[in-house]
Amino acid sequence: MAVSAPAAPGAAGNGGAIRQDRVDAFMERVITDAGAAVAGLCTSLGDRLGLYRAMAGAGPLTSAELAARTGLVERYVREWLAAQVAGAYVVHASDGDTYLLPDEHAAVLADPGLPSYAAGFFTVLQALYATEDSLLEAFRTGEGIGWEEHAPALFEGTAKFFRPGYTAALVPEWLAALDGVVEKLERGGTVADVGCGFGYSTALMARAFPNSRFTGFDFHRPSVVAARGIAAEQGVADRVSFEVAGADDFPGDDFDLITFFDCLHDIGDPGAALRHAEHALADGGTCMVVEPNTSARDEENINPVGRTLTAASVAVCLPTALAQHGPQALGNHAGERVLRELADAAGLHHWRLAAQSPVNRVYAVGR
Repeated sequence: MAVSAPAAPGAAGNGGAIRQDRVDAFMERVITDAGAAVAGLCTSLGDRLGLYRAMAGAGPLTSAELAARTGLVERYVREWLAAQVAGAYVVHASDGDTYLLPDEHAAVLADPGLPSYAAGFFTVLQALYATEDSLLEAFRTGEGIGWEEHAPALFEGTAKFFRPGYTAALVPEWLAALDGVVEKLERGGTVADVGCGFGYSTALMARAFPNSRFTGFDFHRPSVVAARGIAAEQGVADRVSFEVAGADDFPGDDFDLITFFDCLHDIGDPGAALRHAEHALADGGTCMVVEPNTSARDEENINPVGRTLTAASVAVCLPTALAQHGPQALGNHAGERVLRELADAAGLHHWRLAAQSPVNRVYAVGR
């Protein structure tokens, strides 16, 4: 239902009279966004409490049945279900007072193993909203907010958000699009995964190429600890190791492949990271730079993915880079030209867009 605002008496910024129908339409959109922002908390709760997983494939359930399946309090579950119905995530049948999570919705909300899974991003919201006061101060001073200053939900949520896309595309599409890389890894190569976070990307490659050896590097010790545990759980610890190290000083050389998964733009000196990668590459080695699928032209980001990612850049990416006091804080929508110029200056003169998805662009980079 449209929400009408009181008539605005002033003049529009372009010198013309304000059109009330446009005011009403925009006000409705903002209220819709506010509803989505609040509902995001309910989505995160549904994901973290296992409510979506309990509903997936279960058919119609009463609130009492869902509470019993999850070990939660029925009154809270019933309130949560009402919010899910209001957002059209869950279907309510008044005869019998049951609730159904359609299979198509379950594919997005309930199974982290599916490439369509998207609920993981909502875990990040807990950390993002907690940084608002810090961001207020950062806007005034120009100082950064270090990655390590955020709540653990950011690290977990970031890993959950990117994991489905990596699972679906990393080996069959992205690595396959790099000239000769798959063949090297099948024979047995060495790989450095820079900014590996929880190491899902590292483990995915290790499972696909048992003859190769992989090292994940990240400056965030808690993420490295988590990555070691995940590698052990997935049975790849025999060929994967993780170390605490920065992107511009990680140890080792003669790597056949060096990867940067959605992290180069978070580095305070991305040029130094690329220079170090150039020195650490083996002859004929390749860098794979995976970056958000955003544009340096603001108007080209007017879409759901662009909106999500550029907003994340305000809250996380830019402050993280500024906290490192490097010469360049890119944000996550610097654009391909800037990244290509940085690589060229680092001695990585060969640059090619190898693959892309709705969320990511994948670049093959080499000497």
